[in-house]
Amino acid sequence: QVQLVESGGGLVQAGGSLRLSCVASGRTFSRYAMGWFRQAPGKEREFVAAIISSGGSTYYADSVKGRFTISRDNAKNTVYLQMNSLKPEDTAVYYCAAGTYLQTVLVVSAKWYDYWGQGTQVTVSS
Repeated sequence: QVQLVESGGGLVQAGGSLRLSCVASGRTFSRYAMGWFRQAPGKEREFVAAIISSGGSTYYADSVKGRFTISRDNAKNTVYLQMNSLKPEDTAVYYCAAGTYLQTVLVVSAKWYDYWGQGTQVTVSS
């Protein structure tokens, strides 16, 4: 079992920044990949970013590439999503997810992630 708790969401003006955090507990954090997803009202959940267990490789959706950075601190059991140059279209509930079968694999499909946090709201005003 893995428990995930996100924090750091909020209201920010376009062009601003936010850093999301996700703290994991349960299984050994350093042994599985992590991902961030988001879901806007009326839309399907979409992939944002992923990072392998060691933190040595990352992957981003084209819509956030160059603006968002995913990172992890295995000593703190935490994965981060630094979001810069935010746009109104980034408004969504952001979820972190653990892929306990994905140690060194970067996967964009939500079905491969087996544990999810409760989500944190990010609202970007224009």
